[in-house]
Amino acid sequence: MIALLLYRTVADHVLPWAMAFATRMLARSLNMPEPLVHSTGHYVVAQVTAFEHGVGRSLRPFRLPRLVRAWWRGLR
Repeated sequence: MIALLLYRTVADHVLPWAMAFATRMLARSLNMPEPLVHSTGHYVVAQVTAFEHGVGRSLRPFRLPRLVRAWWRGLR
């Protein structure tokens, strides 16, 4: 029970503060305003998600080794 209370306290109070602090430090190191760091982060997440859904579906785990082997044989 005490561990649950400790985890909940950390999750409710420390994690939001740590995220805000990390965002603020990143914004200061990049010399950018914090809202711009947030919007850039959302844009990057959207681009990565689109890439994973577009290319990731064509490079399925079982198909990828076959493609690499065929590419390797073509180099020899």
